[in-house]
Amino acid sequence: MNDTRKSAKSTTATGKTFEGFTDEERGAMKERAKELKAAARRGPRADKADGESAVLAKIAEMPEPDRALGERLHAVIKASAPALSPRLWYGMPAYAKDGKVVCFFQSAQKFKTRYATFGFSDTAKLDEGALWPVAFALKELTATEEARISALVKKAVS
Repeated sequence: MNDTRKSAKSTTATGKTFEGFTDEERGAMKERAKELKAAARRGPRADKADGESAVLAKIAEMPEPDRALGERLHAVIKASAPALSPRLWYGMPAYAKDGKVVCFFQSAQKFKTRYATFGFSDTAKLDEGALWPVAFALKELTATEEARISALVKKAVS
C-alpha cells in the first residue's frame, strides 16, 4: 500500500511554500492547552477572581503601548458589562458569559502586527443584517473609542 501522507510543506496554486503554523500560532495553541489543563484541575467552580488575576497578569506582561491599551480596555469592559468573567483565551485577555468567550484583546506583539486587535466571538450579539464587524484594529483609546467599545460590549451581551 502506498503511503499517501504529505509532509508539512505543500505548494499552493501561487507557487508559494506553506510550512505550517508560525511560531506565534504554535505558541498560542500551547497556551490554550495550558489554559484547558488548568481549568480542568480547578474544576467547574473555578473562582472568577482566578480569571481576573490571570488576565491582569497577562496584561502586565505586555510591552507598552499594548499594556496601557489592555489595562484601559479591561476597565471599560468591566464597567460596561460586569456580568462578563475575565479569562485567558489562547493566551489573550478575554471576557466570557456563561463560559463562552464574548470578546477578547490581542496585543500587537502577540502576532507581531502593527496594531492591537479588539474582537468579538460568534456568541456576541452584534448582528446587523447580513454583514457586521467582529474585530477592530486598535492603536489608541480616546474617549470616543472607549464609548464605542462600551456600547459594543453592552450590545454583545444583551
